[in-house]
Amino acid sequence: MYIETSTGNWEVVIGLEIHAQIISNSKLFSSASTKFGANPNENVSYIDAALPGVLPVINSYCVDQAIKTGLGLNATVNNISFFDRKNYFYADLPQGYQITQFFHPIVSGGYIDLEKEDGTLHRINLERIHIEQDAGKSIHDQSPTKSFIDLNRAGVALMEIVTKPDMRSAEEVTLFLQKLRSILRYLKTCDGNMDEGSMRADVNISLHRPGTPYGTRAEIKNVNSIKFMAIAVNYEIERQINILENGGEVEQETRLFDSVRGITKTMRSKEDAQDYRYFPEPDLPPLILEQSRIDAIKNTIPELPDAKARRLQKEYDLPKYDTTLISEEIEIADFYESALKSINSGSNEVAKLLANWLLGDLFALLNKNNKNITESNISAQNLAELIILIKDNVISGKIAKEVIELMWNEKKSAKEIVEEKGLKQITSPEEIKISLKEVLEEHKDKVLEYKSGKDKLFGFFVGQAMKKTKGKANPKILNDILKELLSE
Repeated sequence: MYIETSTGNWEVVIGLEIHAQIISNSKLFSSASTKFGANPNENVSYIDAALPGVLPVINSYCVDQAIKTGLGLNATVNNISFFDRKNYFYADLPQGYQITQFFHPIVSGGYIDLEKEDGTLHRINLERIHIEQDAGKSIHDQSPTKSFIDLNRAGVALMEIVTKPDMRSAEEVTLFLQKLRSILRYLKTCDGNMDEGSMRADVNISLHRPGTPYGTRAEIKNVNSIKFMAIAVNYEIERQINILENGGEVEQETRLFDSVRGITKTMRSKEDAQDYRYFPEPDLPPLILEQSRIDAIKNTIPELPDAKARRLQKEYDLPKYDTTLISEEIEIADFYESALKSINSGSNEVAKLLANWLLGDLFALLNKNNKNITESNISAQNLAELIILIKDNVISGKIAKEVIELMWNEKKSAKEIVEEKGLKQITSPEEIKISLKEVLEEHKDKVLEYKSGKDKLFGFFVGQAMKKTKGKANPKILNDILKELLSE
């Protein structure tokens, strides 16, 4: 993909470094809690505070979570890996160094396949996944003269997922982050809550003319929103093109994204590996993983989003668009499959009906009330009950739209609403025939017009009959009887 300007084509080269917080109750090297939202410095152990004489002990569960992530991302889990020290000074890093993996990571390789809007697949290869401890948080906006330090995050286990420079646009970056977040949430190794900082990304961007070596890259640091990432990438591409086309050189630097102004700005010159003086961590032995441990974790890998979408499409002949939406978020997929199980029907017709009501009316109610599927006023079982009422012709689709609104507002089941409001569909041919005869009697002039060739009046009669039955007449039975009466 090239960007065409008046001076020729430019190729964009993008790689990501994603910091994903591992789901665990305690930190990577201490027993301190990882609970989000605690009071400042509440979740801090002696190890996190780097008191003299304390030593790190690896959290075995965090290692298992990293193994699971590597396997879920089609990567190789290394039987032997090592921890290293990354040395730098900052006030919220009490040790003066970060324990990470640099020379020999726990996971190598891997990939994610992206499907673009035109249906083509693009594989984004991974370089590595390593585990490391997070730093604390510096707070600079509480006082004009002081900075404050919160060490609650210090020592929290992170997976750094590093891609190869395989992306070429903001669209691909967005698709990759959405897919990665979805997979991690399916694996239950990272919750992906970007607003809480548990998933954030650094993006490296460079430009060059096709056929020439890669250009100098600039890094945008710690972007914690997929929407902001796209804005930052597009701004940075434009910034670098302006520099290069005006005869300048792009500096290797770290930049920050200003979400208010929608721009990137200089943070500091970009460090190289030697600036951090990496060396093997002396307080931790090599991390040796038995193959049996890796194989046991492999057996726990769940059905992932792409596989789930393909299965739903194959089993129920659902449209590809629907299965993609259903499978993208694990909570939506679980909701759909739980509802389908409650209906106890394997028919394609019912599966499609359920998908339509979930992705249509229920999603509309969720969006209107700014809620996600886990906060829905309508449970999977209650939505299933509504689908059964529609399928069994107890209520019409039109009445069902009224019922689902009432289910949401009154937090009652579909059956309760239908019983209380008297919304059961009229399926008695005799009762429907009486209403239709009344309509035709009231509109004799239009009956004559219809019989003289104005076929469009058929819809008028249907509407009047529905009005008379308060929308409860079964549409098919009504249409069949109306045709009979008008042919007499």
